[in-house]
Amino acid sequence: MTLRNRLRDHLTDGDDRLPIGLTLLCAAIAATLVFPLAWLVIEAIAVDRGRATDLLFSAGTAEVLVNSLLLMAGVTGLSVAIGVPLAYLTARTDLPFRRFWSVAAALPLVVPSYVGAFSFVSAFGPQGEFHEVLAPLGVQRVPEIGGLSGSILVITLYTYPYVYLTTRAALLSFDTTLLEAARTLNHGRLAAFRRVTLPTIRPAIAAGSLLAALYAVSDFGTPSIMRLPVFTRQIYVEYNAFGRDYAALLSLQLLVVVVLVLALEWAVRSDRDTSGDDAGRTDDRVSLGWLRWPATLLPAGVSAFALLVPLWILGLWLVRSEAGRRPSLAFEPIQVLNSVSVSAAAAVVAALAALPIAYFAANHDSPLAVVFERATYVGFAVPGIVLALALVYFGSGYVPWLYQTLPLLVFAYVVRFLPQAVGSARTSILQVDPRLVEAGRTLGESPTGAFKRVTFPLTRSGIVAGAALVFLTTMKELPVTLVLRPTGFDTIVTQIWRAQSTALYQYAVVPTLILLLISGLSMVVLLTQEGGEEGL
Repeated sequence: MTLRNRLRDHLTDGDDRLPIGLTLLCAAIAATLVFPLAWLVIEAIAVDRGRATDLLFSAGTAEVLVNSLLLMAGVTGLSVAIGVPLAYLTARTDLPFRRFWSVAAALPLVVPSYVGAFSFVSAFGPQGEFHEVLAPLGVQRVPEIGGLSGSILVITLYTYPYVYLTTRAALLSFDTTLLEAARTLNHGRLAAFRRVTLPTIRPAIAAGSLLAALYAVSDFGTPSIMRLPVFTRQIYVEYNAFGRDYAALLSLQLLVVVVLVLALEWAVRSDRDTSGDDAGRTDDRVSLGWLRWPATLLPAGVSAFALLVPLWILGLWLVRSEAGRRPSLAFEPIQVLNSVSVSAAAAVVAALAALPIAYFAANHDSPLAVVFERATYVGFAVPGIVLALALVYFGSGYVPWLYQTLPLLVFAYVVRFLPQAVGSARTSILQVDPRLVEAGRTLGESPTGAFKRVTFPLTRSGIVAGAALVFLTTMKELPVTLVLRPTGFDTIVTQIWRAQSTALYQYAVVPTLILLLISGLSMVVLLTQEGGEEGL
């Protein structure tokens, strides 16, 4: 029996017959996505064993590891401490202006953390704006932002919405009759929350915490601005200093940390259903009593700190933008065109690559479907600087004609953000009534024809939404753009980074405002998707 025949027998064994063409296509896409990381492992293994041991167990590496772990733990813990109470206040209580605070608490997600970082440094630095404002009042010293504590604070302000949104979604679908049953058993409000609500929403909290932890350990911009030695910053430094072997080893260490985070989240997460049916939900909200108005200080303080400080600093820079002109740093409209064009290309390619995997995963309950879908998440879980470094090794060493070209940059974006398109497309495909597809088949349509005439029109909005999310995320991506962009290909984020690197922040104002405007579109999409009283 030939290999082709054995493969066909394996794929068509059982009731759920797997189409060979689609299966092979999905396998090729999954292998392409995983390939860059495999290449990084090969590069790291090639390092001399003695040198590798010296580098991995040096005092500098130990400092990088400890700082990265402390940063991740601090951001995750603080994000939970902020996000969960905010979610509970806006979803389950009679908080004044609840719908307004629901939106305000989520808005920091549209601000890139590196924008927040250089805004806070400018505000709280030794000669920062707050110092100049408070000096006439007799205040000679203000808290400085920097190092580990500053990085934890800034990253938390722009990642706690991950915990907030996932927890709030779970609370909105929570079966409130369970709480009523607990109260009839003489459980107080706090005991009922601890025994009933918290175990039920724990998977949602774990999911948001995972996103916050992965963001913290993979963030490059904020630790670089705060001068904090962590994996991402040190990898970039070694890359620029031509320390390829050390950069590869640090990248592998960072990958181990990421895997451990994923394993920990898997252990904490449960399969318990977090939702109830409509009959189990009521509109009764917890009365805060005399704490009703004081409780608004939490969403007001957090959202104001995260949003107003950067906007105030940007406004000051805009007013002073004429001072110290340096034409070489001036913003140019071509940077917007470059950002939009490369992001649009990544969005289109991601949508095309996501469609077969999403269709396969939604329609076939098999181990292969799980493997193919999970393979798309590898690039998303891996820090951007690690992915970029892997593609640098591959491109410069074996395909120099592809190195520092737009196709390689677009490919990196697709590997990084493809799960966003896969998730959106798969959800839309699962919502298609199978009877409609069966009806198309009974009318003589082939599987491909039924997909074109029935499935695709019904899932078009989900596919477009996924592509739009890839576009918006690509616009903000910093490390991949810095490392892999072609020479002379300037974008919005490279202009922002160049301005902050030279401490001439006034040249970052216009591109930052444009980036915030485009990023804000993602929140508009979220608001339009959530209809009804319980939406944001």
